[in-house]
Amino acid sequence: MTPVVEVSGLYKSYPARRNMLGRVVETTDAVRDVGFTIEPGTTLGIVGETGAGKSTVGRLVLRLIEADSGTVSMFGEDVRALSAPQLRSLRRRAQMIFQDPFSSLDPRMVIRDVVGEPFTIHHGLRGEERDHRVLELLERVGMRADHLDRYPREFSGGQLQRIAIARALATDPDFIVCDEPVAALDVSIQAQVLNLLLDLQAERGISYLFISHDLSLVRFLAHRVAVMQRGEIVEMGDAEELFAEPRHPYTKALVAAIPTARPRRERARGVALPTGLVPADPSRNGVVSC
Repeated sequence: MTPVVEVSGLYKSYPARRNMLGRVVETTDAVRDVGFTIEPGTTLGIVGETGAGKSTVGRLVLRLIEADSGTVSMFGEDVRALSAPQLRSLRRRAQMIFQDPFSSLDPRMVIRDVVGEPFTIHHGLRGEERDHRVLELLERVGMRADHLDRYPREFSGGQLQRIAIARALATDPDFIVCDEPVAALDVSIQAQVLNLLLDLQAERGISYLFISHDLSLVRFLAHRVAVMQRGEIVEMGDAEELFAEPRHPYTKALVAAIPTARPRRERARGVALPTGLVPADPSRNGVVSC
């Protein structure tokens, strides 16, 4: 079976310091030599602390930002080699759910247009036909017909995330990048959104790249897990095996930090997560002089 996504040698850096002439003299590595595959109908979870490079990887895969080097293949196509029209066509099959629905939805558009816009852009639908499709999607994610003409500011965070999911589904994608999609939601709403993602995967065979700092969520949702630290994947494998027997010191510390129903017992055997858990290699400290 051909993977939905194949990534190899992905690298991305940003300017860290410029000289008086505005030339970059130092760069910081956001992503270094990242590679993975995602099979059809499966979920790869990416976990790590804030600043590990997780969200950058998601944006690089969809080419929302350009990589410095490396390859990204999606549905057998070289994403980095696509022209603008080809990339637009590819995005019918690949979508993204952003972490903050308040900033990812246009506050000037009613929900009818927020969710309906992809139908118009990618399928040319308008009028009653488009509204019918929009309503079908909204009902699928637990919203109602009377929500169609409301603005994003009139909804809660959980409702907005459902709307964001509906918008992502409007192009009938085969692959979705979920960038911390439930981080801002309370636990009960988190469970509803995660169950919705699982149901959609079972119904439509959607593949997910699920990005989160919460290992409990990733353990619940993902088939395979990649652990990122300082821009690199330090461990990757089957979800159950990785959580049962983590090998890398950083992974062990993250797994030990997962909340438990018996905190006293877990605290007694817990592993601390100190700064600099993995000694820095001076040649790969994320800062490169140019």
